[in-house]
Amino acid sequence: MAVTGAGLEGIIAAESQICFIDGDAGILSYRGFNIHTLAENAKFEEVVFLLWRGVLPKQSELDELKKKLVAHRAIPDQVTAFLKQTGKSAPMDVLRTAVSMLSLYDPQAKDMSPEANAAKAIKLMSQTATIVTTFDRLRNGKEVVPGDPALSFAANFLYTLTGKKPDEVMERAFDIALTLHADHELNASTFAARVVAATLSDIYSAATAGIAALKGPLHGGANEDAIKMLLEAGTADKAIENVKYRLANKIKIPAFGHRVYKTTDPRATHLAALSEEIGKRTGHVDLYETSKQIEKYVKEAKGLNANVDFYSASTYYSLGIPIDIFTPIFAVSRMSGWTAHVLEQYHNNRLIRPRADYTGLPVGQPWVDIAKR
Repeated sequence: MAVTGAGLEGIIAAESQICFIDGDAGILSYRGFNIHTLAENAKFEEVVFLLWRGVLPKQSELDELKKKLVAHRAIPDQVTAFLKQTGKSAPMDVLRTAVSMLSLYDPQAKDMSPEANAAKAIKLMSQTATIVTTFDRLRNGKEVVPGDPALSFAANFLYTLTGKKPDEVMERAFDIALTLHADHELNASTFAARVVAATLSDIYSAATAGIAALKGPLHGGANEDAIKMLLEAGTADKAIENVKYRLANKIKIPAFGHRVYKTTDPRATHLAALSEEIGKRTGHVDLYETSKQIEKYVKEAKGLNANVDFYSASTYYSLGIPIDIFTPIFAVSRMSGWTAHVLEQYHNNRLIRPRADYTGLPVGQPWVDIAKR
């Protein structure tokens, strides 16, 4: 059997109409729309519709999607009861379990028709967000904030998380961040979700697999490590010294470099601008300025570019989002991409069953009696 790259690097594992990446040119597009075009013009709900349906929505279609997303924000009482019992548990562990629980209380859970799966994708989008905000409120001894049906997906998330309705600038910043994280082709979590879907398991199982993969530190969590590095350093000079120490001792610098992009991550440019704007409004512009100095130093010293997670760290922190909720927010956004890929997998399914290049002992080993081993 032919030897392939470690980690399936560069291996084409599926055909998809959802996402295109050119890592050498720094291009990312959803359904043919450049990420810059979407970040500058689209609302997150439009991006969700685009990922699911393949076209931008008409106003009536967008209004209908928003209505359905609002209608399905509430989570089952049994899931809320579970969240009350988790205390200060790790958020991604809680999210993984709670999303899996949703299937127990969905009367359509076993219905694999396209219509039922599309309906379940809407529930997953809305209820994943509710799980995250409800968990954070409960673990901090705060009352759960009921969603406001007049608010957008982004604004309602911030409102139900913090208890304060964001202004237009903060809403737009978070909306853009959700768009930038919505999909990224066959990353580890999306591939995991598609593998599960390919067995014709239900969409809740596939989404749970996506969350499980995102939980791993080599996939999600880089922005958590990045903000911790910035906060622990305190000043730009100390941050640079920390970076020098990491480079000298071959310690990974969080949120730098990317498996696919060989040039600037196109998402990072928008998040850098958001980090600066929101930082100025909330008194955290020092985090942006320190980040810029780190980015400049690492680029000059190692030729590495900041990826999407680097500036999302200071952006989320400036928005008042708890650090250990950063990765669950990644999951909230990426649920749009995971469900789009799962629906696509169901549409033209073939069981995903790759082969392995065997490197073990020669085949045909003789049996050795246990007394002689």
